[in-house]
Amino acid sequence: MNDTPARLLTLLSLLQTPREWPGSELAQRLGVSPRTIRRDIERLRDLGYPVEATLGAVGGYRLVAGAAMPPLLLDDEEASVRALAKLEQVLPARLRHRVGALQSATVAVTRGDGPSVDPRTLTAMAGAVAGPERLRFAYRARDGVDSRRLVEPYRLVSTGSRWYLVAYDLEREDWRTFRVDRVSEPFATGARFTPRPLPMEAAEFVRRALRGERTYPVDVSFAAPPEELPAWLREAAVPEAGGARVRFESGDAPEWLAARMALTGLDFTVRGPDALAEAAGARGARLTRGGA
Repeated sequence: MNDTPARLLTLLSLLQTPREWPGSELAQRLGVSPRTIRRDIERLRDLGYPVEATLGAVGGYRLVAGAAMPPLLLDDEEASVRALAKLEQVLPARLRHRVGALQSATVAVTRGDGPSVDPRTLTAMAGAVAGPERLRFAYRARDGVDSRRLVEPYRLVSTGSRWYLVAYDLEREDWRTFRVDRVSEPFATGARFTPRPLPMEAAEFVRRALRGERTYPVDVSFAAPPEELPAWLREAAVPEAGGARVRFESGDAPEWLAARMALTGLDFTVRGPDALAEAAGARGARLTRGGA
């Protein structure tokens, strides 16, 4: 699972269960390395989640009750990541009532004029992906037609302004993308399944499904070899002195793309376009001021 916000959401869904998760098992569930799991655990802690690590043969990670609330206020650049901190279902039981009392005071999950998403819908979907369990839900299409769907959920993908579910639609016998803000009444059926191979990366599948998307060329140098980059960058990377250079076409907002690259934890230099360089610089300045 290479989309970091969606992976963090799934990781939170796993950690909410009343058990300890060995890092190796989490890595296998999410299809990443144990090193990536350790980085993601640190990201969750940075967001305010009390993730505890225990040592020993049966040790692992679990969510515990903490003294501090995870952040509830979002900003435009980090909405899709910090929105995860609003999900009451992943908090320890004795903290959930505090989030419920604050629901009416929180901002929408998506930024700008984008549609809002019910955090409980995201959590139900993330749990079904992690299961994996078949998922039923009501769906309203773009033309307003309502339908009931039975799917095998594959990944949640965040574009920065919207969330999408990539899933295999069992009745239509084909892969589909579903806008999460158009989903209602989702529930996992309890029926397990073996995930089918998606013909491409989930993020690329969503990009191709979005018609009329405008793209721009991205040129970035990372201070790491191609094999240390996440898959969504590694596929477009070539080695260069001191690291790797990545060139690809993106339809993401520059602010969101800068945030995604920052979440890799790797140093990088933007060669173009100017809008992306400015977004990365602004984010760096905010981090220096302690305003992340």
